[in-house]
Amino acid sequence: MNIVESMRIALRGLSSNKMRTMLTMLGIIIGVGVVILVVAIGQGATKRVTDTVNALGTNMLSIWPGSSHLRISAAISKTATSADPTAPAAKISTPNHLTLDDAKMIAKSFPKTVDAVAPQVRDNVQVRLGDKSTSTNITGTSSDYLYVNNAEVDRGRYFTTYELDGSEKVCVVGRTVADNLTKNPGTDLTGLTISVNRQKFKVVGMLASKGAGAFGQDQDDLIVAPITTAMRRILNRQYLNYMSIRCISPAMMPLAQEQISNFLRNRHHIPPPYPDNDDFNIRSQTDLMMRQQSVTNTMTSLLSIVAVISLIVGGIGIMNIMLVSVTERTREIGIRKAIGATPRDILLQFLIESAIISLIGGVIGIVVGVVGSILLAQIGGWNTIVNTSAIAAAVLVSAGVGIFFGIYPASKAAALHPIEALRYE
Repeated sequence: MNIVESMRIALRGLSSNKMRTMLTMLGIIIGVGVVILVVAIGQGATKRVTDTVNALGTNMLSIWPGSSHLRISAAISKTATSADPTAPAAKISTPNHLTLDDAKMIAKSFPKTVDAVAPQVRDNVQVRLGDKSTSTNITGTSSDYLYVNNAEVDRGRYFTTYELDGSEKVCVVGRTVADNLTKNPGTDLTGLTISVNRQKFKVVGMLASKGAGAFGQDQDDLIVAPITTAMRRILNRQYLNYMSIRCISPAMMPLAQEQISNFLRNRHHIPPPYPDNDDFNIRSQTDLMMRQQSVTNTMTSLLSIVAVISLIVGGIGIMNIMLVSVTERTREIGIRKAIGATPRDILLQFLIESAIISLIGGVIGIVVGVVGSILLAQIGGWNTIVNTSAIAAAVLVSAGVGIFFGIYPASKAAALHPIEALRYE
């Protein structure tokens, strides 16, 4: 008996009990659909991180305050541990002091490695325009902010050095803030006066839209103001939240990172060991991207394990149903053997049945996964990328699962003795 005839008999056997066949496919459908959906989400998240890093530039360094625990040494340490010489060295916590002068000195001290520095202070503020108000983030920064962060002013202008030095109440507004204040997308607030924490600010420009960031945050939901104004008039701060540093080139980043670290340690009088005692954190954009991708890959792997388990459960379901089918069709197998069917013919028939169940379930699962990815992107706003290689792998895996878990039932059917099969009630 040829393969075509075996497929015809297998399809007839499956169509005789459509409901049971569909329920058998369910595990494969769920497993394949989840695999495609997980891969689409994982690749979309990876692309978002990569695009965000590339948009900011691969030659970026980020500095923010860190928690330092300085070891008490010398006489203080000896006094503290005199009662117990084996006690570990004591530690004290030190305040984090990243200052505006730190940023200015970094920009001046390393002209061969550092291109520009954008110090920043940040906090939430209440913004009002007429009877409309919204909560947003204010970023106080310097005149190099646009250049360092690859940002642009879409309308109006950026604040000047004169306004920065004079702590003027001017600001540049992100698109989301304008939309929330006017409830009218596309409104230009340039030239208008808004209230920021009950202080009047003149809007001198609108930032170009940047969309969602690597971590899903809205990069357009902010107000940018002179750092002197934000520190003295709005936030009452003496220290920075953050520093963005643009290096001369990606090749100069390791040297710049080492120079800046040593500079801050000397300036803040931080004793060794390093970096344990550092009161700051310094990372490159590449480091941040790799950390985020590591988290994304871990989550993708965990979800993929769940999908694989679903496929295994689906395969076990196929094996169980095929065993039931062999039992129900024992007399049919006996008749076929009595009229000349070989064990190979019986084996091929049941293997084809299990493969067809798995393959059709895989195709339906692919449709479910692709449609789910599209809906997540269009309705949920997720960044998903459907990978053709994942689809091809899903087809092969689904067919393989059917064949693998169908081997035992098919072998059992092929091994039946014709006379015993004919006697089966």
